[in-house]
Amino acid sequence: MNDNFNILDIINNLENYIINEKYKGYDPYDGLSSPIFKLSILKTNKLLRFGFQQFFRRIPFNLRPLLGIKKEVNPVTLGLAIQSFTYLIQLFPEKEGFYKEQIDYCLNTLEALKSKGYSGTCWGYNFDWEARYVKIPAYTPTIVATGFITNGLYEYYKFSKDLGAKELILDAVNFVLNDLNRTYEGNKFCFSYSPNDKQIVFNATMKAARLLTQAYVLSGNKEMKSEIFNTVDFVMKYQTNEGYWSYAAGDARTWVDNFHTAYVLDALKIVNEVFENKYAVEFEKGVKYYVKTFFKDSGEAKYYSHKIYPIDSTQIAQSVITLSANNMLGLANNVLNFGIENLYSGKDYFFYRKYRLLTDKTSYMRWSNIWMYVAISYYLYFQRIKGEKNLV
Repeated sequence: MNDNFNILDIINNLENYIINEKYKGYDPYDGLSSPIFKLSILKTNKLLRFGFQQFFRRIPFNLRPLLGIKKEVNPVTLGLAIQSFTYLIQLFPEKEGFYKEQIDYCLNTLEALKSKGYSGTCWGYNFDWEARYVKIPAYTPTIVATGFITNGLYEYYKFSKDLGAKELILDAVNFVLNDLNRTYEGNKFCFSYSPNDKQIVFNATMKAARLLTQAYVLSGNKEMKSEIFNTVDFVMKYQTNEGYWSYAAGDARTWVDNFHTAYVLDALKIVNEVFENKYAVEFEKGVKYYVKTFFKDSGEAKYYSHKIYPIDSTQIAQSVITLSANNMLGLANNVLNFGIENLYSGKDYFFYRKYRLLTDKTSYMRWSNIWMYVAISYYLYFQRIKGEKNLV
């Protein structure tokens, strides 16, 4: 680990920051939460809303207080916090009471923030989001938000056997199967990003496959197997000979980036673990591409397949998680060092991004801090699993 920082000090400082802020924070995409977007012309004009949102998240300083945007709790932050606390309880059993208290708080808050009017348990972001191909009002559920949260709940259930967490996961299956749209190619299909669209976004449908796989483990409901295989088969068909997936199909979003590639691989790993390496060839090819394309041995991590910048907190965090999960702890350590050197404030939180010529030092709770908290806790946890006791 970097000689200038102790990893345990970093995670403790970050933990204190997250909890002292009561899990509330700003988000790169929360620009439309400003009261000015309640005005009629700004409330309905897609071009202005989308343009402002994209411009606003790229400004390298924080104007939110001036625009009346308040810090809020994003449900994803709570799900990822539960995942982190689950790892940390096992690392630091002397703090079990503290972490269980925080987990109970997060579970209760997630219950209160569930999206209403859908077939099953689901969650969305706490802000209006004007995406390129769909409008997603605040708390409209998405499989991305729901999938992150249920994955955290699944990690917690494996450790605790908490029946409340299990119930939430199993009920979320109804959202996936009944509320998400499907795009078919033969009998193979892609789940939509939200109930409001029919986008073909590969990491999103793989999160649905992971959720269904985890629910299959919990329930033994064999009827889910065909749904899982048909949507994973759809995604595998789009894997290139080199081993990658573009972000989406059927529209202009053909880029290949670090963390969305990792999301696909993480979900595919879970499917393989449960279903006897059904997609082992595709997974191995994907991991080989991922490591070869996005990393140097020194830990320098690329955002896009073709360029390094921006150095991004979610990108770094997800890299550490995926590399650790695939037994690449040396490279994970180097990437974590790289992220700390470039994005750690030196106090208690992580910056958003570093560009070639400047750093956006805004503290984002969901995008930056909770993801780095998950990454560090998982990295330390995986070290312990592998018998590497040195945590500094």
